Amino acid sequence: MTSIRKATVKDAQQIFKILQSYAIKGILLPRSLNNIYEHIRDFFVYEIDGQIVGVSSLHIFWEDLAEIKSLAILPEYQNKGIGKKLVATCIEDAKQLGIKKVFALTYVPGFFEKLGFKIVDKSEFPQKVWTECIHCVKFNECKEVPVLLDLGERK
Repeated sequence: MTSIRKATVKDAQQIFKILQSYAIKGILLPRSLNNIYEHIRDFFVYEIDGQIVGVSSLHIFWEDLAEIKSLAILPEYQNKGIGKKLVATCIEDAKQLGIKKVFALTYVPGFFEKLGFKIVDKSEFPQKVWTECIHCVKFNECKEVPVLLDLGERK
């Protein structure tokens, strides 16, 4: 049995383990367990038979802008459409909140392009750059590609 649901506090440790496994490989930026607890309401989890196998989060930046963050699927569950479903859940959440644009910073822009996102310049997200990116250890050598989905353009 599979389901996608909002994360709860009891999920924080498992979310941390999944994200940490990718942070160690340099695929995701690290997030502390404390940060996950502080932002638990942003997270969605994908469960199979009660086990969390994938996570994502939707972080609101401004009245019309949100970011999909921390998209990670356990390796043995990849290429099964779980990431696509988690992104779709984040997009639906953004729509319900009245958000007009959703973006992500990613090392895999092709995945997001298949979902309708377009590659854009980071200058389109000054809120992100000057609140979070500026503090990142990779700030001057960031290789993440910004992608944007304009929800007003979707049919």
